[in-house]
Amino acid sequence: MNFSILTDNLDLYLLGFKYTIIASLIALICSFFLGVLISLMRIAPFKPLNWFGTIYVEFVRNIPVLIIAFIFYHGLTSIGINLDGLTAGTIALTIYTAAFIAEAVRAGIMSVPKGQMEAARSSGLTYNQTMRMIILPQAIKIVIPPLGNQFINLVKNSSILGIIAGLDLMYQADIISSRTFVTFDPYIFVACFYLILTIPLSLGVGYLEKRLAKSN
Repeated sequence: MNFSILTDNLDLYLLGFKYTIIASLIALICSFFLGVLISLMRIAPFKPLNWFGTIYVEFVRNIPVLIIAFIFYHGLTSIGINLDGLTAGTIALTIYTAAFIAEAVRAGIMSVPKGQMEAARSSGLTYNQTMRMIILPQAIKIVIPPLGNQFINLVKNSSILGIIAGLDLMYQADIISSRTFVTFDPYIFVACFYLILTIPLSLGVGYLEKRLAKSN
């Protein structure tokens, strides 16, 4: 490998690294809350909410995240809404990841014994209070490992920003490759930067998994 590609263009790599982290963090937080909301819709005692949650999950999970990014980056221009690549890509990552988080959280909720819901309701708690204070905390604890895996996937999926001028690592690598006429090394260094992000996440998920196994 030609390490001068890295040293001569370190400013671009660090800029892309910064925007990759920004997009990933925002999408991670937003997708978690949106995913929890969608999961609650899927099990809510109100049919229209069930239908909406189911349609959202089945539709979003079965189309590529790149299509969603194109809709927000190119499609919205037809109605006069112009989003930059970073914003459009972050929204796409949020919407896409939320569908998978919703299914993980729903599975966690369904694994909580039904008797806990019945006991809470009989003690005078409302449905919303029961979900917020009793069911959801247990469900989130159960699904922390799969949630961690989804967050790792989100970081890797952030590479779609490079296709819509999202200023991320892939976008900067494309610029470096076009400037240097080198097509291999720029992307190897991008892979290294992604590993800097994903390996700690992976180790953290493994650590949490072991801690949860000991506490059970």
